[in-house]
Amino acid sequence: MKHIVVLAGFLLSVALVRAQSTSGTSSLDNSPLDMSYYPVDYPVLKIQDKVNEPLIARVVYSRPQKRGRKLFGELVTYGQVWRLGANEATEVEFFKDVKVDGKNLKKGRYTLYALVDTDKWTLIFNKETDTWGAFKYSPSKDVLRSSVPVEKQTEVTEAFSIAFQKAGKGANLVFSWDDVLVKLPISW
Repeated sequence: MKHIVVLAGFLLSVALVRAQSTSGTSSLDNSPLDMSYYPVDYPVLKIQDKVNEPLIARVVYSRPQKRGRKLFGELVTYGQVWRLGANEATEVEFFKDVKVDGKNLKKGRYTLYALVDTDKWTLIFNKETDTWGAFKYSPSKDVLRSSVPVEKQTEVTEAFSIAFQKAGKGANLVFSWDDVLVKLPISW
């Protein structure tokens, strides 16, 4: 009898573990949250306590997937404000005053939007933060706009990506998705 109880307990625990390991997979986000930093390896350096450069900027965004869809001109409508990702609107925080494409921008946190076109993107820094999508976007809260050219890539980027890339006396904030690449110059 003792062996039956032990066996029953074992089988029940295996069933519970299996149920827990498979029950959450159906609710995984199709557009997972991600962050990019400048300096690029800041989180790793911080953990290792070898930070030679202070944190300059951080971007928080969601990464929608291409999944065979036509993106620009359909999913992302030309000439309409886009939240640069999915879910909550993308936010960028600067920990010091910077120049965005040569224009002054004060240290702080901003929502980042874009007006997408075939040959250029107009990137918009807006002071209204903590918003979902672009539904509450108000141009009266814009603090800076910058138009940058679209570059075509030979390789397709499946998941929308934002990353900093060291450049000169600053960095480029690089956006890529599908066969499109856009670079926004930032200096300090």
